[in-house]
Amino acid sequence: MATKLDSPLISKANRHVTINPPKMCQPIGAMYATLGIDKAVPLVQGSQGCCTYVRYQFNRHFKEPVNIAVTSFHEDAAVFGGRRNLIEGIRNLVFRYAPKVIGVVTTCSSETIGDDIEAFIKEAYKKVREELGDEVAQSVFVVPIHTPSYAGTHVKGYDTATISYIKYFAKSKEPNQKLYIIPGMINPGDIEEVKHLLNLMGVEYSVLFDISKTLNSPLMPPKPLYPEGGTPWQELEDCANGKAILALCPHAGGTGASYLESEFGVKSILGPFPVGVENTDKFIENVASIYEIEIPEEVKVERGLLLDAMADTCQYTMMRRAAVFGDPDIVIAVTRFLCELGMDVKVVETATPSPTFADEIKKIFDEYNIEGEILVDSDLYEFEYLAKEAGVEVILGNSKAVEVAKSVKCPVVRIGFPVYDRVGYFRYGITGYKGSIWLLDLIVNTILDYSYPHDKLHQ
Repeated sequence: MATKLDSPLISKANRHVTINPPKMCQPIGAMYATLGIDKAVPLVQGSQGCCTYVRYQFNRHFKEPVNIAVTSFHEDAAVFGGRRNLIEGIRNLVFRYAPKVIGVVTTCSSETIGDDIEAFIKEAYKKVREELGDEVAQSVFVVPIHTPSYAGTHVKGYDTATISYIKYFAKSKEPNQKLYIIPGMINPGDIEEVKHLLNLMGVEYSVLFDISKTLNSPLMPPKPLYPEGGTPWQELEDCANGKAILALCPHAGGTGASYLESEFGVKSILGPFPVGVENTDKFIENVASIYEIEIPEEVKVERGLLLDAMADTCQYTMMRRAAVFGDPDIVIAVTRFLCELGMDVKVVETATPSPTFADEIKKIFDEYNIEGEILVDSDLYEFEYLAKEAGVEVILGNSKAVEVAKSVKCPVVRIGFPVYDRVGYFRYGITGYKGSIWLLDLIVNTILDYSYPHDKLHQ
């Protein structure tokens, strides 16, 4: 099967610009993970813009205020280094906000000038100890996370943060029977669906970097300094003693899971992201295999409801041409689900460099006898061109898909991060059987909203 992967629209050697990239920088991924830790604050070692941009993205996607601190680089720090800024920043955070964890997230400027983050953190601890005492200094964990913005994407930043935290905290102690989950950059609703399935299966588990409450918290006075929820640091420490660790999105968390296996012997399972029938089946089978348990009847009923929903709507999805873009693990899972729905996937794209993405998509295409285009480390310029050329009838992606869809003249199903032109999407998961039903309803209703087929009124 010849694809644009082998013969790209514009070869990398001749490309001088990226047009409409569906990706963000590494620091935002690191902050995403940090906000999933109980009483944790990301401290950005960079300019105010590096912090403001991220807060803006989180605010318009989750509709929640988020605590993100910045060392506020100006010209002097950019030239002479950010030592003073970081030491004062950590001192001020500890003094005013008493966090349990501070994730020091580096940026392009701090990495370029060669800030020695680890040495600065030691100096900051010394200053805190001198001013506030040993007890206060020992009550906070300061974790360096190196995320130069000019390399990788937000997905890589999340992955880097997870292994940074796991390396910092994980300690070998008494074995426990827990299943640890690294969710990746998914929505609170996705994590809730995963928890729902694990609760049905009756296994003991802990979600690391759990944003399901911290980025979807109730409005209840008095406003707490930190939102309830998030993974306690003790769970990060104890994950080295778990029965297994499952990274739902291997590109975002797989490195941390693999580290736990190589360093502490914790069985690691990398993916797949549980969307659709087969991927959710694998998730359930993996959990059942780890604990040697039968699959509960309630789970089988949910699976049956998904199959029923697929059968009920096949006349709207069968052979309909689709295109998908976004984070690699989410795109791989959604592509498989679209194929399960009988849809004809014409273009698949991720802006995140990946050694496995193309092979995974090719495997799905071969399985369903589909000839589609695969774009890796690409942009929406190529995606739009190929989608228009293929006569795509529906596009799945984040809010950046809207302008592409106007050009292609087709509807948009919003998935992934960020979704800023609609409200509430973060509440509803696309994971598991129930989440897949919601995604299926979303796809079909979006298609029907855009152009209702009058000859199918009776259906």
